[in-house]
Amino acid sequence: MTILPAIDLKDGKAVRLTKGLMDSAKIYSDEPWQVAKKFEELGSEWVHLVDLNGAFAGTPQNLEQIKKIRENCNLKLEIGGGIRDEETIKMYIDLGVDRVILGSIAVKNPQFVKDMAKKYRVVVGIDAIDGMVAVEGWAEVSDMKATDLAREFANAGVEAIICTDVSRDGMMTGVNIEFTKSIQEASGLETIASGGLRDMEDIKALVANGINGTIVGKAFYEGTLDLAEAFHFVKKDA
Repeated sequence: MTILPAIDLKDGKAVRLTKGLMDSAKIYSDEPWQVAKKFEELGSEWVHLVDLNGAFAGTPQNLEQIKKIRENCNLKLEIGGGIRDEETIKMYIDLGVDRVILGSIAVKNPQFVKDMAKKYRVVVGIDAIDGMVAVEGWAEVSDMKATDLAREFANAGVEAIICTDVSRDGMMTGVNIEFTKSIQEASGLETIASGGLRDMEDIKALVANGINGTIVGKAFYEGTLDLAEAFHFVKKDA
């Protein structure tokens, strides 16, 4: 299992939200690249970046910080938030980002995602509220089931799906394994759980259930998960 520690970028700072609400942002660092460096020191291979301002604006808003992260660490980078066209994807790839996460556009224009997956390393972000897909920075809930959207990308060349249970995001109440497995089964793709992770018990449960990966956010920032221990556990298990 791959653990992807997360940095959410808002106004150039590393923050965490609760249930995706922008006004719930808690600032953890004024220099997000230092957080990325810490992840690298603890044994991470990846960092999961989200441009929160970009998710609402529909265009990249935290480019300077993303450049600094790229310049200061050797981690693989994935980024989501406001990526709506090929120009933006190409810009990120040229910047040294390893793969891009397409979320809202995957609901509105699945063919675009399939076309991009033929040319770039693409991950689909499926965020759900009560099993229905949420879009536009989770400000809107669509009338599409998350599992139906996952099925849409089953053989599209997409690298992975990151699925978030919005109701658990930032709550540290445990990962929704049942939801994650439903996405994994519907898509047949590598599936990464997001939202609610609290501690080593969650990591162990994800591994036991055959989940491919997980995003770690608030559990690291609030100190309920020892990331070094988590990396050691998944490597030992592998």
